[in-house]
Amino acid sequence: MLFRFDEVYKSYGADEVLLGVTFQINPKEKVGLVGRNGAGKTTIFRLLMQQEQTDRGQVIRANNLSIGLLTQQHRVIVGNTVLESALSVFTRLKEIEERMQKLEQHMGELSGDALETTLAQYSELQHTYEIEGGFTISARAEAVLLGLGFCKEDFTLPVTHLSGGQQARLSLACLLLGEPDILLLDEPTNHLDIRAIEWLEEFLTSYTSAYVIISHDRFMLDQCTNRILELDAGRVSNYPGNFSFYLSEREERRKAQQNAYEQQQGLIERTEEFIRRNLAGQKTKQAKSRRKMLEKLDKIEAVQSEETTTNFSVKPIARSGDIVLNVKDLTIGYERLSLASNIGFTLRRGEVLAIIGGNGTGKTTMLRTLLARQDPLVGEIRWGSNISIGYYDQQLNELNQRNRVIDELKEIEPYAEEVKLRSFLGTFNFRSDDVFKQVSDLSGGEQGRLALAKLVYSRVNVLVLDEPTNHLDIASRESLENALDNFTGTVLVVSHDRYFLDRLATEIVYLNGSSAELFSGTYSEYCELRRKREEVEQQQRAQIARETRTVAKNAKPKTTKPVLREIVVIEQEITDLESEIAIVSQSLSSVEAARNPERLAELQIQYDELTEKLESLYQEWELAMLGYKEC
Repeated sequence: MLFRFDEVYKSYGADEVLLGVTFQINPKEKVGLVGRNGAGKTTIFRLLMQQEQTDRGQVIRANNLSIGLLTQQHRVIVGNTVLESALSVFTRLKEIEERMQKLEQHMGELSGDALETTLAQYSELQHTYEIEGGFTISARAEAVLLGLGFCKEDFTLPVTHLSGGQQARLSLACLLLGEPDILLLDEPTNHLDIRAIEWLEEFLTSYTSAYVIISHDRFMLDQCTNRILELDAGRVSNYPGNFSFYLSEREERRKAQQNAYEQQQGLIERTEEFIRRNLAGQKTKQAKSRRKMLEKLDKIEAVQSEETTTNFSVKPIARSGDIVLNVKDLTIGYERLSLASNIGFTLRRGEVLAIIGGNGTGKTTMLRTLLARQDPLVGEIRWGSNISIGYYDQQLNELNQRNRVIDELKEIEPYAEEVKLRSFLGTFNFRSDDVFKQVSDLSGGEQGRLALAKLVYSRVNVLVLDEPTNHLDIASRESLENALDNFTGTVLVVSHDRYFLDRLATEIVYLNGSSAELFSGTYSEYCELRRKREEVEQQQRAQIARETRTVAKNAKPKTTKPVLREIVVIEQEITDLESEIAIVSQSLSSVEAARNPERLAELQIQYDELTEKLESLYQEWELAMLGYKEC
């Protein structure tokens, strides 16, 4: 056992969050903790970290339990640079390294028995350092940083100069490198692009210690968990499987619970009828006995319909023309920085265009350019006939923070009856006095739902959505997907939610920061295409390296100048080495290397040797060129 919650209760004023929660986490378990926003998931982490105290019950932790916690507000403060911060987690190895350095300094001053004793101490420390992976810590740190989206140039960046997203990624890197007994990850994918999320999934799949993930990323929960804990109405339910198993099993349990509820209600009705008929008659004793039985009966609760809590309602819309958007020879970006060029596509009514790519590749820039909120560098953008566009901004700038919730809809329809507006807001889970709250007082998730409500209420026939699921819990994301499934208009969406993309997207635009690739099909189909392409490219690189070595060996001089033959050979050797270095560099940043210290050490040695040889070849090439010019 790593830790156990035993009948834990926790309230904040009148808000009861945990009502007798009991569960246990064991070594090597890979657990997903799911539940609606505000259900108490983060509270469980805080109680475990002793940042808060239980009202009743206890949290039992194993002795000397090491815990790594990633919160949504974590800030990195250790280390001067990105790489130094990542290396700071290897405290014990750094101490051994310092002791070895001190011994090295004193060895020159010693002789005889003192020197022998010092050498023995040094040898023991060196052996411990090697066994615990001390010679690979730099390579391991670099591999994890690369996997989480940093590049080599970022390693020397001062930590104080990092953006919030970069700090979050560095925090995550430090936790993964520290390898505690258990990781507690609260929304670890928040600041990661799709490539980094896929790397993290692969890392966690092979992670040998335990972890608990709070995440709205359903793809990650499917790939990385073997147990789901659902926190609902203050209690925890256990599902021994991944997220897909949880969805299926939960549905079966809900059906069984509803059947049991209905059967019990039938029993109660029949029993109450018997009591009414016989309480004053000959069967009074039996009637009283059955009344006592009813009083002691453990009541089964009816299954609460999720549709009544979150059901984004879609309004009828005006029909647009068949061609919604035509883009020709488009280049997006800024005056001195082109992010993608030669973009061309035609979007038809009813299609869903997903714009995907890494952080900073121009996804939001492309949306803003299409909406004429930013000028294109080159190209033509032509919207079709009878088009009305609604824009969901991930920063939620479309909301007026000074308004009340209901006022946001009144801006669209000023003379609408209040009962009509309240009814519509209810389908977005704004009930009772919630509709009179000020927008600035809402949580991020509530503001996200309000922005979507405002968009849907406007009855536009083209939805442009920039990260619409960012502030939504899983139930709300599913509801949004259902609503968009029923939407008869056209959708352009930027999202890193792969589950959302896979369910809805019919067209894909992939941006890589310099170009755009168009694909007609689902997100899964596009991923499979990319996977096959990367396999082919890797095979081609290996083939090129082999062919280059062959050409270099068989190279013949093409001139009478003797130095020219040397130049040709050196240039071919440089090309050969650069191809090998590219392959080794890619392997260094892989999850396999990060999880295998021996393999990582081999790759690092190989990389250092190749780069050193490359530098030497460049020097030889310069000398050969000087000799050629003098001939």
